[in-house]
Amino acid sequence: MACYSLFFSLILLLAAVCYGEEAFVYSRATYYGSPECLGTATGACGFGEYGRTVNNGEVTGVSRLYRNGSGCGACYQVRCQIRTHCREEGVKVVVTDYGEGDRTDFILSTQGYSKLARPNMAEELFAYGVVDVEYNRVPCRYGRRLMLKVHEYSNYPHYLALVPLYNEGFSDITAMYIWQDGMGWRPMRRAFGTVFDIPNPPKEPLLIRVQYNVQTEVKSADITNAIPEDWEVGVAYDTHVQIN
Repeated sequence: MACYSLFFSLILLLAAVCYGEEAFVYSRATYYGSPECLGTATGACGFGEYGRTVNNGEVTGVSRLYRNGSGCGACYQVRCQIRTHCREEGVKVVVTDYGEGDRTDFILSTQGYSKLARPNMAEELFAYGVVDVEYNRVPCRYGRRLMLKVHEYSNYPHYLALVPLYNEGFSDITAMYIWQDGMGWRPMRRAFGTVFDIPNPPKEPLLIRVQYNVQTEVKSADITNAIPEDWEVGVAYDTHVQIN
């Protein structure tokens, strides 16, 4: 019987590894206020309005999980540990900002924090201010293709800054490159958060290479003609691919 139990446990462990699940980690979470209880358009990740409304405004700032911006856009399931007040399933949030609290890993939007609570218990949960939680990383799911937005700091045609939106799965975008004839792949700089920039981009439809990590594996995807020669500031362009 003991051998059977051990064998069954190993099967469950292997299944978790194969599907990319991570063990829950214990930490603490708090919240911040904002208009309409959503995220903030000025978050450190550089998402702008997307960072305010993505995932119905159930978003978070992080510190240790920020990872110099490569943690931007990651999704986490966060579960409160006050069983009498909190829903068992917790809330899934998207990282859109950097923030440090009192030994917290998560500073949730008001909308996100409220979703930790059982029905009619949100007010009491807010009264705690900071709560013990457990969390793990989960795949992001939007049902959309990756988009590249021309950041508002861009200045056509002299300076281009891009920010990826709707990045699915467990992938972390770590680098971006632009192909230029005669020069090869030009690395873009991580300006801040998940904003990548480059001066004097090629004056033609852009070939962009996105480098990303899925757990410990490094991958890349080449995106052709997503950004036109006459790109416009503030426009999000469909890449027609997804990199999960």
